[in-house]
Amino acid sequence: MDLLRVERLRKEYRSGVVANDSITLAIEPGEVYGLLGPNGAGKTTLVNQIVGLVKPTSGEIILNGVDVVADPDYTRQACSFQPQTQVPIDGLTPMQAITLVGRIRGGKAADVERRAGELIEALEIGDWANKTGQQLSGGVRRLVAFCMAVVTPGKLTILDEPTNDVDPLRRRLLWQQVRDLAGNGSSVLLVTHNVLEAERSVNRLAIIDHGRVLASGTPASLKESDAGAFRLELVMEPAAVKPRLPAIVTQPVINGRRLIGRVEADQVGKAVDWAGELKNQSLIEEFSIGPATLEDVYVRKIGRTDSVGGPAKEVNNVVHAQMAA
Repeated sequence: MDLLRVERLRKEYRSGVVANDSITLAIEPGEVYGLLGPNGAGKTTLVNQIVGLVKPTSGEIILNGVDVVADPDYTRQACSFQPQTQVPIDGLTPMQAITLVGRIRGGKAADVERRAGELIEALEIGDWANKTGQQLSGGVRRLVAFCMAVVTPGKLTILDEPTNDVDPLRRRLLWQQVRDLAGNGSSVLLVTHNVLEAERSVNRLAIIDHGRVLASGTPASLKESDAGAFRLELVMEPAAVKPRLPAIVTQPVINGRRLIGRVEADQVGKAVDWAGELKNQSLIEEFSIGPATLEDVYVRKIGRTDSVGGPAKEVNNVVHAQMAA
C-alpha cells in the first residue's frame, strides 16, 4: 500500500490563481520521492497541503490510510518537515534546537541526544554545536533545520529545498543522510529544483510546472527517450563569440556561458573533434561529453531553466540565428 497518495489535487486561490491543477502522485514506504520543478511551479503549495497548512480546493490526500484533508492533525503527527524558509533558532544552540524538536515529536531523551550528536558529527557541524543561532551562517542554519526534521522522523519526512545555502561538501553528506533515512524506513518527499542532485538521490520523481505534473517515473525511465544519445556541454570563454553549431549538435540550449546540445552516438567522434578545435582557438574554456542526464529531460519538459528564465525555443532561436550569421 502507498504511504502517501495524492489524487486530483487542486488549489485555486480567491484571486483566481491556480497553484496546483489536478496533481496525482503516490509515495511508497521507504522510498525517496522527488518533486522537481522551477521556482513558482507549485511545489511548496503542494507540500503545505500535505502537512495541513493549506486546505485544497478539491482532491484527496491519503497518508497511511488517513484522509488528512478531513483530519489535518494526523498529518502533523505522522510527518516531520523541513520548510523552505529558515527556522527560527535564535537564542538556541544547534544541539538545543535539535533535541528540543526531537523531544516534542515524542523521542526519548537519551535517544534524541544520541541521534542529535550523530547527525552533528555526520554533517560536520560540530564546530558550531554550542553557538547560538544568530552566530550561524545560512548554510549551517539550513543543516540544523535538516537535523531538526530527521532527529525523530515521521512516517513521511518532507524536505523542502534542504540544500539551499549549503556548501558542496556538506550537501554530499546531507544526501547520504537522506538515503540512510529512507533505508531505515521513513519515506522522504524531497522538494527541489536542483536537477543533478535529484537524479543521484531519488528513487522516483515527478516534474511539475504551473501546478501540473508533466512527467513522473524513475530517473532511468524518464531518460529512455534519450537512449543512445549523448550530451555535449561547452563552457565558453567570457569574451568569445558564440560558436556556430554543426548539424550534428541538436536541441541546443544556452545557460549563461554554458551551451548544452544533443549528439547521436555515431557522431560523438566528430563532436569531440569539433569541440577540441574550438578549445584550440580559445573560443571555449572546456568541454565534456557523456550520457544524457535528467537535466536534459527537465529542460525539454519545463521549456526553460531557472537561470535562463525564458522559453527554451527562444534560446534555441538565438543559437540557430548565430549559426546562420
